[in-house]
Amino acid sequence: MSGFVSSADRMQGTMFPAQLEDYVAEDNPVRVIDFFVDQLDLAKLGFGGVNPKRTGRPAYHPAVMLKIYVYGYLNRVQSSRRLERECQRNVEAMWLTGCLAPDFKTIADFRKDNGPAIRKVCREFIVVCGRAGLLAATTVAIDGSKFKAVNSRDRNFTQTKVAKRLEQLEASIERYLSELDTADRQPSTPEIKINRLKDKVDRLKQEIERMKAIGAQLEKAGGTQISLTDPDARSMQGTGKATGTVGYNVQCAVETKHHLIVAHEVTNAVHDRHQLSSMAQQAKEALGAEAIEALADRGSHGDGAGQEAYSGGGWHA
Repeated sequence: MSGFVSSADRMQGTMFPAQLEDYVAEDNPVRVIDFFVDQLDLAKLGFGGVNPKRTGRPAYHPAVMLKIYVYGYLNRVQSSRRLERECQRNVEAMWLTGCLAPDFKTIADFRKDNGPAIRKVCREFIVVCGRAGLLAATTVAIDGSKFKAVNSRDRNFTQTKVAKRLEQLEASIERYLSELDTADRQPSTPEIKINRLKDKVDRLKQEIERMKAIGAQLEKAGGTQISLTDPDARSMQGTGKATGTVGYNVQCAVETKHHLIVAHEVTNAVHDRHQLSSMAQQAKEALGAEAIEALADRGSHGDGAGQEAYSGGGWHA
């Protein structure tokens, strides 16, 4: 095709094969990941498998697995299966791991077994940023974001929801029992229809017992909500009337100069009220400042939070 940029011939041999190093620019973020992870004391942070066993199949070094995890975090690739594919086809990931490609189960197990150690790595990154002078600002912005949990709305219950569901079940049973009475007075009614109605009534009775058990569990827990899949998840209302979701409220404090997250906390509070003071205290400790200025919207405090300063002992305008 004349007139266009010519592509390389796939079958063309080369005398000097290209180096993988040549495909990664000097300012590529993967070089920061590689340098940062190599400086960590993984054993001290609590990672398992740092000292390999003398017998059995060799395992992947925790540093390699951590590099894959951090790379996925920075590039919004959370799935272990997708991370496995990235290690097989992505030049950046190949450079980072030395062309190693762990399977998705190995990646998922590393993330599951080293949760506390990974959180310590996050704190260590904040320390490194502080040493590099990237956290010189004493002003932070604090806000919360709703993250959806695995728990669906159908498996989240309140006392009102349980009572309403019981009322609907009782009404359905009454309707089916009425249909059964009508069928008994009509000899021509097929037997299969009568048996089907009886089965529906039995299933509804079982559902009533389940709802009563959930109601009793709610009373025993002493809370306003209960989630069956993710016990810590709560139903939270979004900005619109129909945007409620069952999930978590993640609070973040971001310094305003380089926009780095200096503190975060996962909560199940349905709103941001009463979260401002705790997050500001964490941000103050992370920045190592005697006083910080915290910026937040009105949803962060019951009486309306604006621009305030936190000195450790209280708030002042």
